[in-house]
Amino acid sequence: MPNPTDIPDVLQMHAHALSAAIHARRLGCRELMQATLARIAQVNPVHNAIVSLRPQADLLAQAERYDALLARGESMGWMHGIPQAIKDIANAAGLPTTMGSPLMRHFVPSEDGLMAARMKAAGAIVIGKTNVPEFALGSHTFNPVFGATRNAYDPSKTAGGSSGGAAVALATRMLAVADGSDFMGSLRNPAAWNNVFGLRPSQGRVPMWPVQDVWINQLGTEGPMARTVKDLGLLLNTQAGYDPRAPLSIAAYAHSTGVFGTFTPKNVRVGWLGDLQGYLPMESGIVQACESGLRRLEGIGCVVEPLALGTGPQAVWQAWLVWRRALTASRIAPFLLQPKNRQHIKAEALWECDQAVGLSAEQLMAASNQRSQFYQHMCGLLERFEVLALPCTQVWPFDQATRWPQRINGVEMDSYHRWMEVTIYATFAGLPCISVPVGFHAQGLPCGMQLIGKPQGEAALLEIAQAYEEAAQDWLQITPSQIAR
Repeated sequence: MPNPTDIPDVLQMHAHALSAAIHARRLGCRELMQATLARIAQVNPVHNAIVSLRPQADLLAQAERYDALLARGESMGWMHGIPQAIKDIANAAGLPTTMGSPLMRHFVPSEDGLMAARMKAAGAIVIGKTNVPEFALGSHTFNPVFGATRNAYDPSKTAGGSSGGAAVALATRMLAVADGSDFMGSLRNPAAWNNVFGLRPSQGRVPMWPVQDVWINQLGTEGPMARTVKDLGLLLNTQAGYDPRAPLSIAAYAHSTGVFGTFTPKNVRVGWLGDLQGYLPMESGIVQACESGLRRLEGIGCVVEPLALGTGPQAVWQAWLVWRRALTASRIAPFLLQPKNRQHIKAEALWECDQAVGLSAEQLMAASNQRSQFYQHMCGLLERFEVLALPCTQVWPFDQATRWPQRINGVEMDSYHRWMEVTIYATFAGLPCISVPVGFHAQGLPCGMQLIGKPQGEAALLEIAQAYEEAAQDWLQITPSQIAR
């Protein structure tokens, strides 16, 4: 196994520092690309986070062109020359979008998706893709096209998902910043399990294009992942903003420079939802790790108060299932028009489609009404608190050979995604939510906590997270190379 301690100083730099160094001509784009490619060659064979890597000669030539632009005083933006890999469910022109499915193995789009286009316009050099579960279903990144992505801190464990490749590439210093998407914790779970930050934006903040439907399919959203909150804000600003092709998209957020002001966390009210008073089964140590994070918030002046959800979580889950069945099945259904494809689709995806058979408009509208009531309820809680906190995950990173957790503390999981139920509350309400690291298990595995913000409240949420980041440096500075195996 390659020695992960051999990391050039340039790859330890955060994205905003790389940007400053490149624009000050202290660091060349070609130099950064060479270091990045060497790092990928060193650790990617172990972790399998980056897939469909472009040829080295092409990438170095592109980096040289970006150096030439700067020599003429021309910058494309803050990401000028920074290597970036796009999550393998989003389009990047000339690279396969496989979605981890053998049915999509040879699909190569000729145009960028909106998120990739915006990052390229800001100067990013797209080097390849980051690995995902098949059809991005489940929080365990493995698929029959590229195989499994392995946790940055323990390659025998899952990286989470579906943005598992993105999180591991960040944590292992193959990327300085990463994009992802989140339907049921897909930015938050892998961030938690790889000791980085992941932000699920407000619904509509980061528009998706191309998509089959622009009106109903509004539970999933793209968003940023980073090792610092400042980088998270910068990438969100690049990704965010209205686009007429996405009619429900909203404007970019305040503090769009990614630089925050004189915010003080004193007396910020945090409502601690915990395990929803025992409703959510949690492995031992998860709640305690999050409580350690809450104490860091208290240490910087926040006021933490235990809080009951105040509405029936089982009713929320049932309404969620209706929405998920309808939206997920609609993505898989086109592949089932040819019956022979069924043998090439994983069982969990087929289960989603089978569950949706016979789903009526009346059922979907009833679930939509339940969702509307839940949103109003969450808004009521957020009139009393600036943020709501709960764990990112209900289990620690599990063995690669485990498809999904069957039980938690003796409680049987009745679906392949029931063990991720803790992630649905921000998604179902369309609220911004950030995953922040909260330390490590005794065996050296990372954990994370969700902070849910007010409607369209990314700016305030990022300010709270940045204050927290300053108080959690001892955890954040633990790199994969410092965990002995």
